[in-house]
Amino acid sequence: MPRKAAELSALEARNIIKPGLHAVGGVSGLLLQVSSTGARSWILRTMVGEKRRDIGLGGFPDVPLKDARIKARETKEQIQQGIDPILKRKANRSALIREQSKAVTFDDLARVYMVRKGKEYKGAKQLQKLTGHLERYALPHLGKLLVSDIEMAHVVTMLEPIWEVKTETATRVRLHVEKILDIAIADKKRSDINPARWKGMLEHSSLPAPGKVSKVTHHAALAVDDMPDFWTKLQQAKGMGAKALQFIILTACRSGEARGATWDEVNLKAKTWTIPAERMKAAKDHVVPLPPDAIKLLEDTPRLSNYLFTGGRGAQISDVMVSKVPKALGHNVTAHGFRSTFKDWARLHTAYPDEVSELALAHVNDDKTRAAYARDGLLDKRRLLMNDWADYCNGKGAEDSGDNVVSIQRKA
Repeated sequence: MPRKAAELSALEARNIIKPGLHAVGGVSGLLLQVSSTGARSWILRTMVGEKRRDIGLGGFPDVPLKDARIKARETKEQIQQGIDPILKRKANRSALIREQSKAVTFDDLARVYMVRKGKEYKGAKQLQKLTGHLERYALPHLGKLLVSDIEMAHVVTMLEPIWEVKTETATRVRLHVEKILDIAIADKKRSDINPARWKGMLEHSSLPAPGKVSKVTHHAALAVDDMPDFWTKLQQAKGMGAKALQFIILTACRSGEARGATWDEVNLKAKTWTIPAERMKAAKDHVVPLPPDAIKLLEDTPRLSNYLFTGGRGAQISDVMVSKVPKALGHNVTAHGFRSTFKDWARLHTAYPDEVSELALAHVNDDKTRAAYARDGLLDKRRLLMNDWADYCNGKGAEDSGDNVVSIQRKA
């Protein structure tokens, strides 16, 4: 039978300074470990199942002798109940680490989201808008909350002040919050359903459906039948803004694409204008066939800088300079609206397949148009279309093309 260690007092234990393991009694297997550096700690040496274990019970004197004996007895009771204290401690540590990894605030994850989106966006303006929306509307309500604690009530409280007065902004904010919480769910930082989701969640809240409180406002467009008369006035207008608008109409492009156009993007010999992917909404290079009227317009435009249409100090022309032109001619329409006018003309007054006019507008939204774009971009057919469009603007109507496309209006 092993000899029972003498039960030391607290003072006697404190006086042990010799390196090694020293029995202190009171609980069998309770040892005071003294290292070569003088550091001291408690060890319980005991059998756990079929293995002998040295179980740490804390440092001395932070854990006094009395507490060390209590810990040793509790540990032995766990062993008698079939619990391995070391395995339990490891499991508790893993659970703690998991919980700590979930302790991420909405602000933390929102910053990560903004960095990710910044790499996806083509311009700084988009990121600036996103950052402004989150910092103004979302972070004051959700920023300090753990993503695991955010509930639908928090999201509703965030959205209510702007839902009916700034519906479009509120909708965008809700969508960004939903995506941020989606990241939290994917990273296992929260486990339940996304409280910012509209379907199945917010649609059952006090917020009315966005479509019920806000009507979509489309860009004001000129009626197709008014195009020839407007074109006559536009050709007589002076200034770089008028020239830029003529180019926008003849190419059916977006205002920003035309205002940022440079001379090295234009091939006058091939009669094409290639807009690089970084300036396109679809992030793809877009080749625009230039009708004769567009070529003549460029030939008559002075080269004041690398931009086709130059504003002050050699910079690209401003959006204001373009947008004020139709209003000066007596029409309350936008430059972007002429894309709608072009589409209406192509649909109502020609027999061109829809994918031809869609590609002319750089819309690649359906499988049929994607296939045409991937094949050859339908450049030859688009050239015929744009020539007919220029003729229509000039009041000539669409002439018969080599593709046997006839203006419905002219045929009638």
